[in-house]
Amino acid sequence: MQSSNLLFTLLSCVFFMAMVGWLSYQKTKGSVDDKDGYFLAGRGLTGTFIAGSMLLTNLSAEQLIGLNGSAYGFNMSAMAWEVTAGFATIVMALVFLPRYLSGAFTTLPGFLKDRYDDDVRRMTVVLFMLGYGLVTIPSVLYSGSLAVLKLFDVPTLLNLSKEAAIVVTVLIVGSVGAIYAVFGGLKAVVVSDTINGIGLLIIGILVPTLGLILLGDGSFINGLTTVATTKTEKLNAIGAASDPVPFGTIFTGMILANLFYWGTNQYVIQRTLGAANLAEGQKGVLLSGYFKLLVPFMMMIPGVIAFHLYGAAGDTLPTIDLAYPQLVKDVLPVYLSGFFLAVLLGAVFSSFNSLLNSAATLFVLDVYQPLVKSEVSDQTLIRVAKIASVVIALFSFAVAPLLQYAPDGLWQIIRIFTGFYNIPVIAIVLVGLFTTHVPAKGAKVAIVFHVITYALLKFVLDVDINFIHIYAILFVVEVGIMLFFGAIDPRKSGAHFTQQPKVDMQPWRYSWAASATLFSCIVALYLLFSPLGLVGGMQADFWIYLCLVFALNAVFCVWSVKKLSQPIRMKS
Repeated sequence: MQSSNLLFTLLSCVFFMAMVGWLSYQKTKGSVDDKDGYFLAGRGLTGTFIAGSMLLTNLSAEQLIGLNGSAYGFNMSAMAWEVTAGFATIVMALVFLPRYLSGAFTTLPGFLKDRYDDDVRRMTVVLFMLGYGLVTIPSVLYSGSLAVLKLFDVPTLLNLSKEAAIVVTVLIVGSVGAIYAVFGGLKAVVVSDTINGIGLLIIGILVPTLGLILLGDGSFINGLTTVATTKTEKLNAIGAASDPVPFGTIFTGMILANLFYWGTNQYVIQRTLGAANLAEGQKGVLLSGYFKLLVPFMMMIPGVIAFHLYGAAGDTLPTIDLAYPQLVKDVLPVYLSGFFLAVLLGAVFSSFNSLLNSAATLFVLDVYQPLVKSEVSDQTLIRVAKIASVVIALFSFAVAPLLQYAPDGLWQIIRIFTGFYNIPVIAIVLVGLFTTHVPAKGAKVAIVFHVITYALLKFVLDVDINFIHIYAILFVVEVGIMLFFGAIDPRKSGAHFTQQPKVDMQPWRYSWAASATLFSCIVALYLLFSPLGLVGGMQADFWIYLCLVFALNAVFCVWSVKKLSQPIRMKS
């Protein structure tokens, strides 16, 4: 990139980022002086801000890089991680969220303490902190740094090796991103997320549009026709056994992983715990599910376009993770490069500062405060949270550059290593919600069993079973372990949740109708990206099934608005 273009890009990027920072400051000044203000945005978040923050917390550079790389190197099967998340948001909105808000919980481990005991809380905090520190936060930093590295040729610019340039980029990106989380608390994170989310949607639509124009030699229609009619096996979301996400895994471990992420993962659900009321929380959660339906078009179709432009991995691009950065570099005009960089960094900062904020929240409320065992002022808790954020950030700076040595691409390594903590957490939460007699001992044994067994199956024995199927197998075994302890050594008194809601618990009238429509759209997307749809040419049966899906949806929506306006309410 020429020096004049680089200067323009950096200046315009700084302008957009400064604007986001100023708006975030205006929305948050004076609102982070107490515990609820810092950790839960004062319990006043509306559905729009919840959805915007959940979207950008979830969609970051690792999705832009990883999903497009998967589509470029394989096919659309990896869209299952994103599209089927819509089902998990439905469960979160209708089942989990009413329970969380009725108990006024600040963290998931706090919920587990209420259901089991303090030891279960400590064990889940350890799982979360290790997962965030070793995998999730470093992957966010690395993927963002990789995109910046490729787009702006940082090694040449700074006269560094690629390895050294990644370290420098990680330090710069991480240091700036930490400012939001350390000084602004959750509300600053949420406001900046929502603003950056608008930019992400713009870029997400613009890049594939310009890519199709380039592929069609100046014609969007010609490019679209090429993608829709040539090598259509790239558009297949029905993954085979050899694909990154075999179709059968959707019905086994995939649903469990998504339920963990959208229903129990602290850094995602924390903004829902700060909802102004149950109705706003449900609106925000379900709206984020609808946004996930756009992911295949924004974050996988560009990878397919890159395949048509550059050929298979190894022909032009050395690794699949370079597909999206190369496409952006080729199609985006210079005058938009600063805006793209601001959006990219905004997405990275969003996930990074959300993780830091949530990790600090877990440490302060579930480790530090219980250890002190005395009354601690809100100002002291906030100060400790800021220190914890800095320490966690520094640790992630050291780990992030190591991810460049991942052999199977960034997306796969993230999913494999999150298996250490996602399944035991969702297992003990579900058992805790739907039983009253299972004791804390059962949850503790299940957690220890999972960590040891998953490590053996995946890294020692190296069994020839897809890791997503391993998720499901271990989930069933761990639920069985807990039920076994519930049978031989049940709690002396059944579990009773403390009802202490701090917000209005009236549910959203249209939550069931919105949920049914979201589910219908998920089915429709799978019909589109299948041999019935675009793969091999549209079949007549595609239109029949599509009409049937939405006819059933219409009938259910009308019925639910009249008869089922109340979501599922769990009895205490």
